[in-house]
Amino acid sequence: MGMRERVNTALKQAMRDKATTQLATLRLISAAIKDRDIAERGIGNDDGVGDTEVLAIMGKMVKQRQESARQYEEAGRLDLAEREQAEIEVIEDFLPRKLNEDEVAKAIDATISDVGANSIRDMGKIMGALKSKYTGQMDFGSVGPMVKDRLS
Repeated sequence: MGMRERVNTALKQAMRDKATTQLATLRLISAAIKDRDIAERGIGNDDGVGDTEVLAIMGKMVKQRQESARQYEEAGRLDLAEREQAEIEVIEDFLPRKLNEDEVAKAIDATISDVGANSIRDMGKIMGALKSKYTGQMDFGSVGPMVKDRLS
């Protein structure tokens, strides 16, 4: 079952269960996917987005909510921060398990050897390979400096 089907199934179940937080979050996910589909159709891709792109959308949504929750906590609005955290939990149910630091390091080393990278010029190839294989499983903002350290 693809990511779209999983989201739609969960959306229907949330409607049946009258789970308002889940329902609202799933509707936001669905809307984000549809927005990206419309953008893709505008550039000639009639199929819309695939599962990896859906994972990337959800990862971006989690990051946005983490930032919002942090800002709400700093402003003393714990009720809003808790709502953001609840949305994060719903979204993360669809994301694959995050890799720990050791697993990330092993994945980087394996990708470097698979690509045959030996200089910083190959960083784009490595990051592309990691993104295609580990979307949603690692934070690529922190992976970039790790790759750079290994190549220099």
